[in-house]
Amino acid sequence: MAANHVPAPLVAVRGVSKVYRRGRQRVEVLHHVELDIPQGDFLALMGPSGSGKSTLLNMVAGLDLPTDGSISVAGRRIDRMSAAELARWRASHVGFVFQFYNLMPALSARKNVELPLLLTRLPAARRRRHAAIALALVGLQDRAGHKPGELSGGQQQRVAIARAIVSDPTLIVCDEPTGDLDRHSAEEVLGLLQRLNRQHGKTIIMVTHDPKAAEFARRILHLDKGTLVEQSPP
Repeated sequence: MAANHVPAPLVAVRGVSKVYRRGRQRVEVLHHVELDIPQGDFLALMGPSGSGKSTLLNMVAGLDLPTDGSISVAGRRIDRMSAAELARWRASHVGFVFQFYNLMPALSARKNVELPLLLTRLPAARRRRHAAIALALVGLQDRAGHKPGELSGGQQQRVAIARAIVSDPTLIVCDEPTGDLDRHSAEEVLGLLQRLNRQHGKTIIMVTHDPKAAEFARRILHLDKGTLVEQSPP
């Protein structure tokens, strides 16, 4: 009988360590981390401040490189890419959602969502169409012409999520996406991320300090002092 085929993980982290040097001091932020993230996962990274959560997230997203070990995404070794290659890879494969939205205050919601598409060769009409679709997915099609200052915090974060998904990325990475929101707005944003994962198959990695936020994920991974100490089953 043929063995069952186990698909390769979308993200494979192998023996990853990260060391920073502050003068003569050596600070090891991550210590030989091993992690598989399958396609369609929604993973919450938890742990105390300084545990290495954001460092790990940034390396999977191609914003930082490991000191040792390897990181592969969809079969590509991103830790071997040059800075220019990584920039192109991020533009095509990663959607970012940050705590403080990072929207351009002078631009409308639609134009903010369009920003990642300016790095592509799409004509203006198709960029507008993609932005409109992304805003509809997050329930803000009627706010397309509003600037960030005319939107609530929760609406601004939904615009940021629309911007993250507009280029149909391989990964959505979220760093404390509800950290600046009240509980009601936070649950709306987390429910949206959950729907993007369950209904649209988006692979999401989220750093959070909030256990209630982590409950929206499929899995919860805990880091402590740079080491994976507990992982919930898939």
